[in-house]
Amino acid sequence: MASIKTAISIEKPLFEEVDALARELEVSRSHLFGLAAREFVQRHKSQKLLDAINTAYDDVPDLDEQALQRQMRFRHRELVKDQW
Repeated sequence: MASIKTAISIEKPLFEEVDALARELEVSRSHLFGLAAREFVQRHKSQKLLDAINTAYDDVPDLDEQALQRQMRFRHRELVKDQW
């Protein structure tokens, strides 16, 4: 995969932490930033998916709707019970 160079500005304390971690992990700072960016993007995608799932399941009927659904199911059973 092709690499693209970029420049970023970060605060010095964060740079020092990144530099220390890169040395500890024995990877380049560039590689560490790439890993961090990849993880951030994946976490963002996962959060979007979770939000979409939660939105889909957020459509729970209220108590009045649930009562109406029970009545409709009962009435439907009454209508079709002799047809089977």
